[in-house]
Amino acid sequence: MAAPQDQAIRDWLTRQREAQTAFLAEMVKVPSDNPPGDCTAHAERTAALLEGLGLVVERHVVPEALAREHGMVSATNLVVRHRFGPGPVVALNAHGDVVPPGEGWTQDPYGAAVVDGWMYGRGAAVSKSDFATYAWALLALREAGGLSAGTVELHLTYDEESGGEIGPGWLLREGISKPDLAIGAGFSYAVTNAHNGCLHLEVQVDGRSAHAAMPFTGVDALEAATGLLGGLYDWRKGLAQRVSAIEGIGAAQMTVGLIKGGINTNVVPDRVTFRLDRRMIPEEQPAAVEAELRAVIARAAAAFPRATVTVRRILLAEPLVPLPGGTRLTERLCARASAVMGEAITAKGVPLYTDARHYAAAGVPIVLYGAGPRTIEEANAHRADERLPLADLYKATEVVALALRDLFEG
Repeated sequence: MAAPQDQAIRDWLTRQREAQTAFLAEMVKVPSDNPPGDCTAHAERTAALLEGLGLVVERHVVPEALAREHGMVSATNLVVRHRFGPGPVVALNAHGDVVPPGEGWTQDPYGAAVVDGWMYGRGAAVSKSDFATYAWALLALREAGGLSAGTVELHLTYDEESGGEIGPGWLLREGISKPDLAIGAGFSYAVTNAHNGCLHLEVQVDGRSAHAAMPFTGVDALEAATGLLGGLYDWRKGLAQRVSAIEGIGAAQMTVGLIKGGINTNVVPDRVTFRLDRRMIPEEQPAAVEAELRAVIARAAAAFPRATVTVRRILLAEPLVPLPGGTRLTERLCARASAVMGEAITAKGVPLYTDARHYAAAGVPIVLYGAGPRTIEEANAHRADERLPLADLYKATEVVALALRDLFEG
């Protein structure tokens, strides 16, 4: 390590804090809710700001039909490449699409207000913050890093909330980028090298409508759906025993998050659908998980032979596990984060699923590290009053810049 160069990076970043904060505020102020997933305007604003910083921005427009196939209106992925010299290519990936604000905010979800050192707004923590983290880490290396090796790419994508298939998945499948290593959006107090997988299933129960005065002439889809839900909830109790050996992951989970159906109060429901989310620990096999769930549903459905039950897979996200070749990146991030944060920062898992799995599926070792507090609860991620401590933004940027310098020059 070159201590004078490290200090030059720190000094440059310190002078840039106001500009970095203003950039993040602009990211928050431009809505990019997904759904509906009309995110091109945000991408254009981001690209213009990055170009104003002297970066060359590639705009990769997802074909409209493909975007709509994945439940979005529009998406433009941004790629920035800066080559310092020979050596590995490291991609830094963060997503600019966000869940809709919802209710209960005490701050404007698009206001980017700063209160007591925290910036409030949808996406401030997950993960527009890491647009700023990664852009300024690259700028710091360009302006003060003194590098002669390696390439940094920014992958700023817009469909994480829809599954990532037309964001990083598309960039990698189309050969637009072929990185050797990657860092994905994360928080500042752990380096994440493993996470859960996720399976979404939609269950449709079809019966036959009838007048409520003579319900026996119909087939009550809601009654059958209630039986299926009861079977699923009884089965769910056993998931508490399926605990991952990886620190931070916990147990497997199952949640029914959506349900709809019925025609009117005085009509026997002819169709009910619900969607469930099954979180898989890294030790589980996705095919086996799906087969087991379908078997649970089939057993419960057997008690309602007059109803028709159809199960559709909506999403399958593979668990993330460490890949060979990523150890040095993990070690450098942990070492630099420990020094900057002033406490031991280690590698661990999280009970989420992220776009990181697309890099892993392409054989690219990836870990998650970025700006954020200790927990998603502290950040109010996906809740009202989402927030980010700006001190963690500044520290995480320093960590990423210094860790990349170690990786390229070591």
